[in-house]
Amino acid sequence: MVQQSIAVFLVLGLLFGALWLLRRKSLRGFRLISKQPRDVRQLRVIERVSLTPQHSVHLVQVADMLLVVAVSPAGCNSLASLPVLASAHSLQVNGNASSVA
Repeated sequence: MVQQSIAVFLVLGLLFGALWLLRRKSLRGFRLISKQPRDVRQLRVIERVSLTPQHSVHLVQVADMLLVVAVSPAGCNSLASLPVLASAHSLQVNGNASSVA
């Protein structure tokens, strides 16, 4: 009975220790999970416009695509998607942007 109790406490201690270590290091810290450099982001919110307190439109860059997403209490809807270079060129042609990086 004493050996079983010690074994249970030992296993629980190992589990809590592993949980603490994973929280401290986070999963991105392990090179086995992510092969990309840490500073490379594939998802960016470029701009957000509130239409009402519960409705908004977001301009999101996902890798090399720009997405226009409408957000409401009913959910999210994709309104448009454009390649990043084509959308930047159209902004220059329309005169809305002075320079594109």
